[in-house]
Amino acid sequence: MSSFRRVVLTGIGVLTPVGLSAEEFWTSLRQGRSGIRLAKLFDPGNLPTRFMGEIPDFDPKKYIDKKERKSLRVMARAIQLAVCAAQLALDDGKVDKSKLDKTRFGVEFGAGLLPSELPELGPAAQTSSNCQVGAIDMKNWGEKGLAAIPPLWMLKYLPNMPACHISIMHDAQGPNNSITESDVSGLLALGEAGRILRRDQADFFLVGAADSKTNPVSLVRQCLFGHLSTHNEAPEKACKPFDKRRDGIAIGEGAGVLVVEELEHARKRGARIYGELVGFGAAFDRQRSGMGLVQAMRTALAQASLRPEDIDHVSAHGLGSPHSDPWEARAIREVFGTYDVPVWALKGAIGHIGAGSGPIELAASLLALQHGSIPATVNYEEPDPACPVNVTRTLSSVRTPYFLKVGFTEMGQAAAVVCKKWSE
Repeated sequence: MSSFRRVVLTGIGVLTPVGLSAEEFWTSLRQGRSGIRLAKLFDPGNLPTRFMGEIPDFDPKKYIDKKERKSLRVMARAIQLAVCAAQLALDDGKVDKSKLDKTRFGVEFGAGLLPSELPELGPAAQTSSNCQVGAIDMKNWGEKGLAAIPPLWMLKYLPNMPACHISIMHDAQGPNNSITESDVSGLLALGEAGRILRRDQADFFLVGAADSKTNPVSLVRQCLFGHLSTHNEAPEKACKPFDKRRDGIAIGEGAGVLVVEELEHARKRGARIYGELVGFGAAFDRQRSGMGLVQAMRTALAQASLRPEDIDHVSAHGLGSPHSDPWEARAIREVFGTYDVPVWALKGAIGHIGAGSGPIELAASLLALQHGSIPATVNYEEPDPACPVNVTRTLSSVRTPYFLKVGFTEMGQAAAVVCKKWSE
């Protein structure tokens, strides 16, 4: 990557099931806490999975100025999480917005499917039903059902709305984009922001992603199609990334936002620098063979001019899925060969947060380098020969200043980011 305009990360905003600030988040990870618990936001009834990584005490009004609170009415929960995490990132980065050039202040955000809430679509569905399970009377739908849907319903769930609301609230008039590649969208947004900063088309970005799968509609869909764990008797132990006993995913909610800026811009405002973005790669792995993920990792390492042994740890996608963990592990082994790089997976603690996973997990690795230690992977106890990687089992010391964050989607999009702990 070009040395003329370097890209650094200077603020962290996270809202997660194990912490509502960077400090709380790090403390929980270090202590091995799990935020996976029986659902409290709604009654899951007799669903086969009745737990999730939720934030039951989330109150967006605590994070947003009074003059902006009216806009919360047209935000889905995921968007509220994104907006609040953006404010936390600005606070953490000690950003004085009055001193920013608004025309060079950009927003790059990732998103996935934003699920609708039952109160907004339920009445319309009931009105249109002809009392047969799964059947809709289209005449009733046209005459009565559509009228029962709130007029601003769509504006609450469009995936570009996190970037829109954040840019409006903070008067960010620079480049603005939304990337809708689900689980890797936040990492792709970071890669794009880095390229724009290097091209001298902006100086300052808010970059992140958010997701909330913790509602009845989403949980039912995930129970039908999402390969969820069913360990209702011990939810905190349900998600087991790379472990031989793993039986499925635990869904969650949260947001991760990073302040990303050009190095000299950060220096001029006296910013604390967590790390530097030094490598990025993306590829497509439709067959989920691992080779696309291998390509993304090798591209990121090559851009950073690093060898595999220069990496302190890999922050894995680590779903805890019987199907995807093995090929992800094989891809990591393919890249790192005989070097037994430590692999850290966070979803045992926070669940699968979809689009929000990438920035949240990347923020965790930035904090790990900052504090000099890598926590254990929650619920990893029994190694699986099908997952030939060195998963972290105890709190261990950081050895090098670099980490590699990877992610992928069900459809095969793959991304990899290399960051370096900041040093002059």
